[in-house]
Amino acid sequence: MAKAAEASEVRLGPIARLVRFIRQVISELKKVVRPTRQELMTYSMVVVVFVLIVMAFIFGVDYLIGKGVMWVFG
Repeated sequence: MAKAAEASEVRLGPIARLVRFIRQVISELKKVVRPTRQELMTYSMVVVVFVLIVMAFIFGVDYLIGKGVMWVFG
């Protein structure tokens, strides 16, 4: 039990920590699943449509508030 505690407390040098970090990054990057071309096109279209809807909503609200302010302060 004492050896396990001692082994986990061993301090690595800065170079060893950097090498371990880079190995972990490479290991995680190997797990990444990249979308297919079709999935990428679908996701992009969803984003564009959503942005257009939000843009139209904000334009409408801004237009109505502007008309209301002009009606009140004329």
